Parts: sequence; structure tokens; C-alpha cells
Amino acid sequence: MTTDRSELADIDLLEDTWEQGVPDEQFRRLRAEAPVYWHPHPTAGGFWAVTRYDDVKAVSRDWRTYSTELGSTFIRDFDEAAMELVRMTLLNMDPPKHTRYRKLVSAGFTPRMIRGLFDGIEVAAREIVDRVADADGEVDFVDAVAVPLPLQIICDMIGVPAEDRAKVFDWSNRLVGGQDPDFSPSEEDQMVAQTEIYAYCDAIAADRRAHPRDDIMSTLVHAEVDGDRLGDTELNLFFVLLCVAGNETTRNLISHAMTALIEHPDARRELAANIDDDALWNTATEEFLRWNGSIHNFRRTATQPTRIRDTEIAQGDKVVIYYHSANRDESVFDAPDAFDIHRSPNDHVSFGGGGTHFCLGANLARLEIRTMLRELLRRFPNAEYAGEPRRFRSDFVNGIKSLPVHLSA
Repeated sequence: MTTDRSELADIDLLEDTWEQGVPDEQFRRLRAEAPVYWHPHPTAGGFWAVTRYDDVKAVSRDWRTYSTELGSTFIRDFDEAAMELVRMTLLNMDPPKHTRYRKLVSAGFTPRMIRGLFDGIEVAAREIVDRVADADGEVDFVDAVAVPLPLQIICDMIGVPAEDRAKVFDWSNRLVGGQDPDFSPSEEDQMVAQTEIYAYCDAIAADRRAHPRDDIMSTLVHAEVDGDRLGDTELNLFFVLLCVAGNETTRNLISHAMTALIEHPDARRELAANIDDDALWNTATEEFLRWNGSIHNFRRTATQPTRIRDTEIAQGDKVVIYYHSANRDESVFDAPDAFDIHRSPNDHVSFGGGGTHFCLGANLARLEIRTMLRELLRRFPNAEYAGEPRRFRSDFVNGIKSLPVHLSA
């Protein structure tokens, strides 16, 4: 179906919109009227917004036609000097380069390795809930619950000592917060954060070269790609990616899961009453993920003239796939706007639509979400808002900055 663009002139999927809330109504209109929609941008020209489930999956899996490496995963553009660095990150590589580099860290995220983390994650979640219990029931859920668990686990996996976790948290916020003045007030501040985290990574890398340990940084500093060791810049970028992806994304998933439980008390009560039902908690976790993912979209760049549905895509065009919209596609999910902890099947795309960039830490994120919320409801089966949530200003990260919650036993 083709719709005159002027009829959709009020569509706005940029950062100011996401700060106010998830634009579900806009996505419904686009899926129905213009599933491949040319979205203008004030500084970056414009892009094709792809909002239907099947199209999101098709673009995700076709890296030959829709490249990450040509223009990055972000809507905004970089100059060529910056792109040289951007292309050195795993997130912005195409195969076969992406395949070779992904193997370097994939050993730390195998199902066997994740199962080995289970006891430590349970202990950490229990300690977090113990601390919450001392706060008289009212907390900022983001700071008190959602942040500590993924931060601790990814720092342990990389090899960051406990006393430095706060530094990693601060650097991560400033690096991804370029569109939100609460996190990164200026481009200069981002550059300072980048310099600081690179220097920190250099120090850890030097230590692991001399004193290898059982952590991912030791693996990276001694790894070879095509016979060559990773250089300092490559190590720095790997370190940043692991810190940000292992920290920011999962903390937002945990925060969104909490909002879903507060807004759907029947589901919360059922989960609390069946706290040891693994099958129910597994389906509930998938519904948490479908309901609100941690990333709005990924950008791709067309490598050749192509077509999505009845829309012609020119070589070099930006193609932006919206995961949240795909997860609410009426043609795939029954009652997509209903939060259903029994939903099965639930083939959401919150970890990507498959293909080469499927999230490496998907199983770790599932384990952390399930363990953290389960432990919380075990002790505090009742929850309500103690204030208005504050959302992250970003056209990329679907984040919650502050979530005042009252927890009750």
C-alpha cells in the first residue's frame, strides 16, 4: 500500500519523541499505511524507516545488500576519519571480517559458559535485593536494582576489579549519552570519556599480557586474527563494546521489565505466586523482551539498488529497521498490544532479527533478567510507581534514566 508522504508528515521517530515515550501509535500507522517510509532528518538527510516484522528480519539477514560497514549502525553520519574507527568495532563490521572478530569473544558467551555463571548471578541478585530491603521500600529502581547486576557480571567477565565498576558505569553512560544532556553534556565530554576508558583498557591489556587470567581481556590480548595480534585501538574498541553492550542494554531490559510488572499487576501476582515455575518464568522473560527491548533500531546502508515491498531503495540509502515495531506487528503476534506472560510462540526480534549481528549476549541477558526479577518478586511481590519514570533521550537506545518505585512485601 502506498501512502502520500504528506499524509504522514507528523511522523517523528527521532530522539525527542523517544524521550517522551514509545511511539506505538506512529508505528501502527506506518505498519498499516507506509511500512517502508522515507523519514526526513534535520542533519543526516533522511532514511527509510522499516517497521514490519518480515522486512526487519529480511534486512537483518541480508548483509550483502544491507551493509553495516558502509555507514555504521547509527542514523547519524560520521566523517571518513571517524568511520575508520567505527568500522573497527564488531557492531559495524560485515562478514567475513565480522565473523573472524566475533569468534574472539564468542567463547565467553557459549551456553556452557553462561550456565557456569548461574550461581554467581543468583548470589549477586540476592545481595542486591538485600540492599533494597534496607531502603524502606522506596528506591530508584534503575540505580538500586537494574544497574548493579549486569555491571557486576560483565566487569567480572572482562576482568575489571570491583573497585573500578563505577568508572565503567560512568564511561558507558557518557559514551552512549551523546543525545542526552543528563549523561553527556557536550561532544567534548564524550571525547574525555573515550580517552579515559582507552587509557584504562591499555593498562588492563598490559597487565594481561604479563599476567594472563581466566577472563575475556586475557583472551583478546593473546588472540590472533589472520596471524596478527590485535592492536591497541582494536583492543580499546572491543573493551568499549563489551562494557556498553553488557551493561547498558541489560540494565534497560531489567528496568522495562519492572515497568511491565507494575502496569500489569495480574501478571505480577501470577509470577509471584509461581516463583519456582521455570516454564512460566521462561515464557514471561521472552514477553519482557518483546514488550520493550533496549535498542530502537539498527541502520543499514544499501550496497546496490534494491526493493522492499513496493518501494525502490537506491544504492547508498540508509535503511533503518525498527525492532519495537516488528515486535508489535499484528500480522505476526496475536493481540500484540497485550502483555501476555504465557505467549508462545514468541519469536521476537529484541536481540536482532537473526543473521550475522544477532546479539552475542542474548542468553546472558535472559538469565540476568529472569534471575533479578524472580529474586525481587520472591521478596517484594507488590510494586507501584513512586514517581514518574524518566526516559533516555536517544534515537538508538531505549533507556530509562530514573524509575522511582515503592516495593512492598
